[in-house]
Amino acid sequence: MTQRADTLLIACGALGREIAALKRANGWTMLAVRCLPAELHNRPERIAPAVRAEIRANRDGYSKIFVVYGDCGTGGQLDAVLREEGVERLPGAHCYEFLATPQVFAQFADAEPGTFYLTDFLLRHYERLVVRSLGLDRHPELAAEYFRNYRKLVYLAQTEHPEAVERARQIADSLGFTFEYRYTGYGELGTRLRTLVTSQDTLAWQA
Repeated sequence: MTQRADTLLIACGALGREIAALKRANGWTMLAVRCLPAELHNRPERIAPAVRAEIRANRDGYSKIFVVYGDCGTGGQLDAVLREEGVERLPGAHCYEFLATPQVFAQFADAEPGTFYLTDFLLRHYERLVVRSLGLDRHPELAAEYFRNYRKLVYLAQTEHPEAVERARQIADSLGFTFEYRYTGYGELGTRLRTLVTSQDTLAWQA
């Protein structure tokens, strides 16, 4: 008989594939995952209300709930909601920091504050989440306005595929940005998930 998950992760959809892979690799069978739409990143003011709604919809079904988001541009609104709801999240400003590690991300930010970041997820869904979502398919001239403060594109890759690197380079060229590739794997995501949950003694994680 399959044992029911007793801990829920409410996660950003942009991290769904990575969280699922970590769950399989570590045998985290007592962990359930619900992902909110990655499109929320285009409207960060909607992230905190969406997370609150998901917490309240699932509170009675799980003994523990954790949130796998950074602040993600909410300006502290997400943390305010989580304090009210009594729920923790992963520490950090956004998923780029989880994946690159804080030290490497700080180096990128210091070297060029005007950096546009791609992950494997954002690269796979670039046309949907960036081009169509921002209306660039209909009005390509808006790119100059949307990206006027950017100078560089950094591809933080979770997997190693030459075709993906070439696609990221093409995007950088199309926007007039310099390009840098950095293979990060899952960065600190797995470590932070393990620490977050085991600190509450809710799961017996497998080595």
